[in-house]
Amino acid sequence: MKKLFKTLLKLLLFGVLTVITQIGGIVYLVSLLISKKWNKKLKFKTGLIFIGLYLFSTFLIVPFIAPIFGRERVNHSEKIKPTNYMTVLLNRNYVRPQLNNLLSKTAKELSATAIEIHYLDANFPFINKFPLLPHLSHNDGKKIDLSLIYQTENGIIKNGQKSISGYGVFEDPTANEYDQVTKCISSGYFQYDYPKYMTFGKINKGYVFSKKGTKKLINSILKNQNLGKLFIEPHLKSRMSLNDTRIRYHGCRAVRHDDHIHIQLK
Repeated sequence: MKKLFKTLLKLLLFGVLTVITQIGGIVYLVSLLISKKWNKKLKFKTGLIFIGLYLFSTFLIVPFIAPIFGRERVNHSEKIKPTNYMTVLLNRNYVRPQLNNLLSKTAKELSATAIEIHYLDANFPFINKFPLLPHLSHNDGKKIDLSLIYQTENGIIKNGQKSISGYGVFEDPTANEYDQVTKCISSGYFQYDYPKYMTFGKINKGYVFSKKGTKKLINSILKNQNLGKLFIEPHLKSRMSLNDTRIRYHGCRAVRHDDHIHIQLK
């Protein structure tokens, strides 16, 4: 019974690591083999081997293999940064070169402003159609989520977010705005606002949504001809007076998009 439990636990770890990081499950199996062959007694031996091998793979192996699958890491710069470095550590920061180019051009458009591009989940490094949960479509290198722009109550742009993960702190519709959120939830789409459970902690409570800053970011993105679609909640689209046909509604089967912006290539 004990042996069965250990086997089931290993299978569970393999599954969870694969779902979260794509490569973690395979790295875990290799770590088990190395640990078994390495006779030295060491506390947490398998765990230490896994951490070392995972970091080595993430930063020194995966980036050189990913281009075979048409993907590369998001290029960081003074204007392009991850909202949370766990995105990088979990290999959820891979895109097609054309999307990197779009981000670079957008950053150039914003060069004279205080606005920075802070990205959230993009795609895994390998294999089209491999799901990047919990997202429905981040599986081909063409998609990436971006953080909204916030400011102080005095209107000063701040390049920080309102949650540790970057997700889950919503800019709710006002009483005078169309409330798609309530409509979806009342129609039985219970998952629509589930990111509120994925904040990992709320921060920067003094920050408020920057209508001007977020609109500037979106308009800079829209100048790219290879942009296919941009998803944001309908009430924010109306609030910022955005009319471009590429700005679409994502549907109730997804999650609400008033805590981030989703963009994708054609």
